[in-house]
Amino acid sequence: MTGRPSLQRQLLAWTLGALVAVWSVFMLVGYHTGVEESDELTDGHLASVASLLLAQSGTAFEEQRPDAATLGVAPNLKAHDYQQSLSVAIWDESGKLLTRTGPAPLLAFETSEGFATLQLGQPAQAWRVFVRSDDVGQARKVAVLLSVQERDDLAEDIAGQVATPGLWLLPIVTLVLTLAVRRGLRPLLDLSARVRAMDIHQAGRLHAPPHAEFQAMVAAIETLGTRYQTALAHERELADTFAHELRTPLASLRLHATSLRGTLTTGERQAALAQVEADAARTAAIMDDLLALARASRAQLAETAQPLDLAALARRIAAEQAQDAFESAHELAVDAPAECTANGHPVLLEIALRNLVANALGHTPPGTAVEIRVLADPPTLQVRDNAASLLHPGDHRRGGAVLGLGLGHQVVRRVAAVHGGGFGTTGPDADGWRCDTLTLGSTPGHNTSPP
Repeated sequence: MTGRPSLQRQLLAWTLGALVAVWSVFMLVGYHTGVEESDELTDGHLASVASLLLAQSGTAFEEQRPDAATLGVAPNLKAHDYQQSLSVAIWDESGKLLTRTGPAPLLAFETSEGFATLQLGQPAQAWRVFVRSDDVGQARKVAVLLSVQERDDLAEDIAGQVATPGLWLLPIVTLVLTLAVRRGLRPLLDLSARVRAMDIHQAGRLHAPPHAEFQAMVAAIETLGTRYQTALAHERELADTFAHELRTPLASLRLHATSLRGTLTTGERQAALAQVEADAARTAAIMDDLLALARASRAQLAETAQPLDLAALARRIAAEQAQDAFESAHELAVDAPAECTANGHPVLLEIALRNLVANALGHTPPGTAVEIRVLADPPTLQVRDNAASLLHPGDHRRGGAVLGLGLGHQVVRRVAAVHGGGFGTTGPDADGWRCDTLTLGSTPGHNTSPP
């Protein structure tokens, strides 16, 4: 298995690579700057010596014989590593050589004043020359010479002394920078360790470092964990509901199906068949409610809230349920404004409203009036029926506090919770009207815990 790339190693590689590149450029620039400054320093030294000699009295060099001049620097006179071997030639105004010292070849009197680099001697060798005349009457002319090789050696030595500390500092800076990067990435490494140790099967917050850069990532991880926990809770609840609600009708189906194998009278057989048919219908109704519950849980996690027209939704559901209302001899009506805009989950609201209407049609006697009402402030969906005014004494098909088998209310309550609203049942009132009310909150949110 190949090693995975490391952000720390990559960051160190880029940082140290950039450091070495910048450091190398600085050292190169420092070296060339040292060479140039050493050359300037040498030229200044030549000019200073020339000015010092010209400041001497006019007869200071008349008694010296050029052939007796010292052509070098005596070893006992060398007092510093950077002391240079300068050569000097002095002429009078007629061009007569007054004195000469140093190892440089004799320079021609006609050499122009100023700085120059000349090839002198046999074999030819480069010399740095500075020539200057006396400003008063041109009484004397002075030439100061220095070997270019000696000057370059001095410049390289000085430049090397300037650049060498950089070579020693680079490993130290590298070490310090490595420690700084590792220390700076410690919160990220700590967050990675906490994410790896996080148990997705148990609810809990991710305790992350307080740095602002991590907040978006931590919020996303916590959102994913919360949704996963919600999905697990919904799955467990759905499985428990399936097991609980299907146990009784399936057991009854099995019992009556077995009884049909025995010897039964015609009346008993018809009763058993009717019971099997009723149990099958009851099982189908339970399956419809459970599938609606599962769909609501799935849509809650996958669907985002959006603007929708509740009035249009009510009219569409009424149109879809019109045939069922006609077959069951119910009156189905809609009381809604031309438009009622709200922010919500279209699939969830459709599931809830269809469930309320289907239960009202299925659990009230023929002739019952069922009405869908839409209110705007706050956004509200209501399903009303007047079954209580039509029921005979002892008939409880719609008199209980639960809807159908109890799953319908559970679906609607979940939808209401997702939308930050509520669900309740009122009535019957004095006129026999019973009302189921689903109210939407101002901002739909995610239900993070099972209802």
